[in-house]
Amino acid sequence: MAHALRPDLRNVAIIAHVDHGKTTLVDAMLRQTGSFGEHAHVEDRAMDSGDLEREKGITILAKNTAITYNGEHSDGPVTINVVDTPGHADFGGEVERALSMVDGVVLLVDSSEGPLPQTRFVLRKALEAKLPVILLVNKTDRPDARIAHVESEAQDLLLGLASDLVADIPDLDVDALLDVPVVYASGRNGAASRNRPENGQLPDNPDLEPLFAAILEHVPAPSYDDEAPLQAWVTNLDSSPFLGRLALLRIFNGTLRKGQTVAWVRHDGSHANARISELLVTQALDRVPAESAGPGDIVAIAGIDQITIGETIADPEDIRPLPAIRVDDPAISMTVGTNTSPLAGKVKGHKLTARMVKDRLDRELIGNVSLKVLDIGRPDAWEVQGRGELALAILVENMRREGFELTVGKPQVVTRRSDDGKVQEPFEQLTIDAPEEYLGSITQLLAARKGRMEAMTNHGTGWVRMEFVVPSRGLIGFRTEFMSVTRGTGVANAISAGYDDWAGHIVARSSGSIVADRAGVVTPFAMLALQERMTFFVNPTEEVYEGMVVGENSRADDMDVNITKEKKLTNMRSANADELEKLTPPRQLSLEESLEWAREDECVEVTPEIIRIRKVILDHTVRARETARLKRQDANA
Repeated sequence: MAHALRPDLRNVAIIAHVDHGKTTLVDAMLRQTGSFGEHAHVEDRAMDSGDLEREKGITILAKNTAITYNGEHSDGPVTINVVDTPGHADFGGEVERALSMVDGVVLLVDSSEGPLPQTRFVLRKALEAKLPVILLVNKTDRPDARIAHVESEAQDLLLGLASDLVADIPDLDVDALLDVPVVYASGRNGAASRNRPENGQLPDNPDLEPLFAAILEHVPAPSYDDEAPLQAWVTNLDSSPFLGRLALLRIFNGTLRKGQTVAWVRHDGSHANARISELLVTQALDRVPAESAGPGDIVAIAGIDQITIGETIADPEDIRPLPAIRVDDPAISMTVGTNTSPLAGKVKGHKLTARMVKDRLDRELIGNVSLKVLDIGRPDAWEVQGRGELALAILVENMRREGFELTVGKPQVVTRRSDDGKVQEPFEQLTIDAPEEYLGSITQLLAARKGRMEAMTNHGTGWVRMEFVVPSRGLIGFRTEFMSVTRGTGVANAISAGYDDWAGHIVARSSGSIVADRAGVVTPFAMLALQERMTFFVNPTEEVYEGMVVGENSRADDMDVNITKEKKLTNMRSANADELEKLTPPRQLSLEESLEWAREDECVEVTPEIIRIRKVILDHTVRARETARLKRQDANA
């Protein structure tokens, strides 16, 4: 085996917690290396190209860009492939794939918030892959920066994770892992330095040269065996209106050429010959045609319509498959099916049939390795499992925007049996930052959800950090209550803490549902008579049906109401305009809030125009009979 290096190439991933500034830093790297060209107009956070990514301010899909660096620290042009990874644990599959493409990572940490749960999640994945780490303390110019403390916390996190992994990975070089260079930066200002600035100050260097130097020095050039045959691994999928399905590859050995016939090795071990019709390499944010690519390159190919993530492209004369990707097991599931409400299909052009829904879910599986779709024995609904609520809600939101009408069940946890036959459920490591005046309320809220406090730190700034271990079930619907309790000031983040024994019954929300007892149109008169006792989710003149949830009851029980009741006509002068002015504005729930708010006997109707909460059983009489039966069952149990 003859080892060789590609000194003109570096592959690096930027990993961090949500909103610590990864995508903004990549923007600055692109601008300072002239990657956009003189006259190109590029929006901020250029790497977050999806509509939902821009709206939510998070990265959902791992993406790569190529920067050509020809600065004072290189002997010639060096291509730096930068992979921008999601920071949210729900998109763990994306992180796994991103790390399989690179030879080192930049761990980016906010100078005020420090390492948070997703920092731990992505860093653990990087250490498991034995990737060298560069620590970058970002946003040093924040007024509440605490740079030295954050650096110390990051080093402690590295040490803790390394000591945990030594038992699992005996050949792990802990000393090398802990020899981590530190760069201080302000991504927004495009400035970086190896000298620690004062808290709240910009680095003493006006550009990102120290970061580029650290990448060239500490991220190894891709190594390969120059006698080995072609080996390339499919890490992601994309599509082009002209070329069809594109497979994104990391080439490990050999050379790949446009027009070449290769062996396509599938997941089941079978293989077939295929021709590469187009080969594309990345320049900044664009893909451009190329004739060939070598070891270490990250490229896109067209010509293989059925190829999926984790498969291998190899030499037909000497086939050597690469190992398949391993992703954390799903923790949350929900039922996704066709819209079964009385108002289904009211708008022309919507996608309504079970075949359309199933085809779309199957399509999602091709590019989303952390998702599972299971048959539940119904022709019009399927169980979809994922890492967390957010990942599943993103899927449903994307389908809604594509014109689908759906019925979505309340998220549930995926349980399993232990070796001794006990039921086990997933748990989460929850970290909360909040003003200390809300400490009691938060503790009480989580105690009701079977949360156990593990640690509490008071930084002396009026804020406290609390760490809890909570059943994943306890966090379904938690965020809405948490934001209410902390008046919108608290920050909560969670990552998987594995499985443990079933924690017992958890009370969901304490309020009941207001349910429409008949179909019709909502009237201001009916709302005015009812609004003292409830909060509404519907507007006057909105169409409703029997079994649709129209509001929240101030008491724990559900209440059936006639929200379509009209005012009896008299000879007295009517003043509808005055009535409308007296109505309290309804509460508008987003898709995620609706999924959190719904109870076990409720589901969410999702259409491109509107999101409604409804009872699973719409008929009031049948629903009352079923409720009585369940109460008897609980009493006998």
